[in-house]
Amino acid sequence: MVKSMTGYGRARQTLHGRDITVEVRSVNNRYLDCTVKVPRTYIFAEDSVKSRVQKAVSRGKVDVFITIDATAADETVVAVNEPLARGYYEALTKIRDMFSLEGELTAAVLAKFPDVLTVTKAEEDLESVAGDICDVLDEALEAYNAMRAVEGVKLCEDIAGRVTTIETVVGKVEERSPQTVAAYREKLTARMQEVLQSTTIDESRILTEAAIFADKIAVDEETVRLRSHIAQLRAMLKSDQPVGRKLDFLIQEVNRECNTIGSKCNDLTIAQDVVNMKAEVEKIREQVQNIE
Repeated sequence: MVKSMTGYGRARQTLHGRDITVEVRSVNNRYLDCTVKVPRTYIFAEDSVKSRVQKAVSRGKVDVFITIDATAADETVVAVNEPLARGYYEALTKIRDMFSLEGELTAAVLAKFPDVLTVTKAEEDLESVAGDICDVLDEALEAYNAMRAVEGVKLCEDIAGRVTTIETVVGKVEERSPQTVAAYREKLTARMQEVLQSTTIDESRILTEAAIFADKIAVDEETVRLRSHIAQLRAMLKSDQPVGRKLDFLIQEVNRECNTIGSKCNDLTIAQDVVNMKAEVEKIREQVQNIE
């Protein structure tokens, strides 16, 4: 299914005590340009996020915004500085014995001394955290791609309608082209009669001139190629793969054939048909710029 390059998706989950929110949005771009904005503490997950985006998107300027509230996930570790505590204990015991003091040396007493107890934040499993972020990202990408698919359907419908219009006009050109030769033959005969002032005209000369003219203005090859391009366009619009670049190239070829027909013909009706085709081609070109 053809997808638009413009889309938005959002997801939020609480995993392992972390409230993770991921937003994905994109606009048109010739190539894939992914920017990830994540809290500095979790910058280690940036490469994993970009890798996941690259699997889901082939073209467009994609911005990923990640916010994380890890308040509930914060774990603390209390550690005992055993050599320091032992040193305090031995020193206090020595003072007590030296001055024959009474009282017990309890853990509470020792814990009050500086640096006997240290409180630190537990180390995070970086791989697990990155995995949680990517899980939420996958959900956001699913919503993002669903939106792009809906927009893609609209783009396809619009392009398909314009392709049908071009095909109809091509049929008119094919029908009109032989008539221009016949009209030229009649015009040529009338001119020769006027110049020669005679009703006896060399029919073979007329036929020869008409044949030369017909060869010059023949657009059979162009219309055949146009129909081939139209068939390819329709096939691409049904593809499940990204076809934006191919469509962009193909529509240039369609435009080239239209220009050739316009330069060959000297018929007002066909000239107007060419103008109509080129107008549709230009509108298709604009829409193709939105397709992944």
